[in-house]
Amino acid sequence: MILDVERFLAAEESYWKELEAAVAAYERNPHRAAQLSELERFQYLYQRAATGLARLTSNSGDPRVRAYLESLVARAYAEVHQRRSRAPRFSFWRWLRAGFPQTFRRHLAAFWLSLAITVGGAAFGAAVVAASPDSRATLMPFAALLEKPHERVAREEKMQSAKKGDPLEGNKSTFSAELMTHNIRVSVLTLAMGMTWGIGVVTLLFYNGVILGAVAFDYIADGQLQFLLGWLMPHGVIEIPAILVGGQAGFVLAGALVGWRSGESRRKRLAAARADIASLAGGMAVMLVWAGTIEAFVSQYHRPVLPYPLKIAFGAVELTLLVAYFARSGRKESA
Repeated sequence: MILDVERFLAAEESYWKELEAAVAAYERNPHRAAQLSELERFQYLYQRAATGLARLTSNSGDPRVRAYLESLVARAYAEVHQRRSRAPRFSFWRWLRAGFPQTFRRHLAAFWLSLAITVGGAAFGAAVVAASPDSRATLMPFAALLEKPHERVAREEKMQSAKKGDPLEGNKSTFSAELMTHNIRVSVLTLAMGMTWGIGVVTLLFYNGVILGAVAFDYIADGQLQFLLGWLMPHGVIEIPAILVGGQAGFVLAGALVGWRSGESRRKRLAAARADIASLAGGMAVMLVWAGTIEAFVSQYHRPVLPYPLKIAFGAVELTLLVAYFARSGRKESA
C-alpha cells in the first residue's frame, strides 16, 4: 500500500512529540518514580513510533523524518530496557515504610531464634537468682541494681517528689546520646558476632537474656512489678526488639558464611545477603535512637512525676504499633 506521507506525518507528529517529551523527562531524572498508567502510555507511544518508523522505511519517506524517528525510537528503547535494570534511588522514608519490614519478614525465622535464645537466657537468669540471691552481685550489670528494689524505688520516688528532683536536669540530651551510643554498640557487636558462624550471637543474646531475667525476677520477687514495668516498658519494648533484630542480622550473616545445602560460593552468598544485613542494621539503629530518646525523656521519671500506669500504657501502645509495623508495613509494595 502506498503511504500518504503528508497525511501520515500530520496524524502521527503529536504522538512523536509526546514521546520525545517523556523520553527527555526520564533522561533528566533517571530515578523518577512513574505511575503504572504513565508507563503504559510510554509503552504505547514507543510501539506506535516504532511502527511508524517501519512504515516510513518501507515507503521511502523523507530521510530527515526517518533520521529523527530512528533517534527517538532508539532513545525510547533504551529507556524501556534500562529502567528495568536501573536500581532505584535510595529513599530513607520508602526504606523505613517498606524495605526494612519486608527484610524483617524475609528472615523471620532468624528473629524467632534470637527471641528463643534470649527467653532461654532470661529463664536461666531468673532461676539462678531464685536459687541463690547472693548471685545478684555477679549477674547485675550496674552497681545501682545491687540495691534492694524496694529501697531504690523509695529513694527515687522521694527524690523526684522534691522540688529539685529531676535526675537529668540540664543533661537530658547528653544522657540520651550516651544511651543511644551504648545500645547501638552492643547491638552492632551482636550483629558482628555472625562472623563467628553464629556462636558469638548465641552467647551475647543468651547473656543479655540472663541479665534481663535476673533483674526482672529480683524486682518482681520484691513486690515492685509496677515499678519494673513503668521503668522498662517505655523504652524496653523498642530497645529489646532492636537487640533481637541485631541478633537476627547476625544469624543472617552466619547463614551466609555457613551456607547450609547451598551450591553457591561463600562470596556469592555474602553478596546476596549484604543488602538484607545492611537493612536490618539500619532499622536496628533507628529503633535504638527512638529507645534512647524515650529512656532519657520518659523512662527515668517515676511517680509522682509520671504515674506508672501512664508509662505502662505508653509502652503497650508502642509495642502494639511495632508489631503492626513489622506485620503489615510494606505488604502492598511487596505485592
